[in-house]
Amino acid sequence: MNGATPSASPIGRATAIKIVASVVVVASAVGFLLTKSMKEGAEYYKHVDEVTSNLDGWRGKRLQVHGNVVDGSIEQAKGTLLYRFKIESRAPRPPGIITATYNGLVPDTFKSGAEVVAKGTLSADNQLQVVPDGIMAKCPSKYDADKADKDRAGKTTPLPDVAQKI
Repeated sequence: MNGATPSASPIGRATAIKIVASVVVVASAVGFLLTKSMKEGAEYYKHVDEVTSNLDGWRGKRLQVHGNVVDGSIEQAKGTLLYRFKIESRAPRPPGIITATYNGLVPDTFKSGAEVVAKGTLSADNQLQVVPDGIMAKCPSKYDADKADKDRAGKTTPLPDVAQKI
């Protein structure tokens, strides 16, 4: 043995190059299609403070803005379904407020202080233009665990004696 390694045959090298080229072309095509399709349908889920900290960056993009309706901020144009209200972020998040406009029916749980997610786009005047059916209001919890535990502790009922039959 002279220590030289045998070189790959020209046929094996050509086949390997074809396989690598095919993988690169297919991966590039899939990546391009994913990027193109996601760009048009992308919708960003952001809290109010995230939007207000970069208004220019979010303007014109489809957003889902999460926050709470500012107390007393809901206004409705008389005789219409046109609403204007403010959404705020609450502690522990940094403070931020954004005005939203909406034309349509609102959920029953939509009220001052309610936690909401509003879908829409940020307009040139920094207002969130909410799309039809774009308001989701969180249902307030009616279950208070502490109160339920106290009620249960005060109202324990002994189990009845059960006679076993043999």
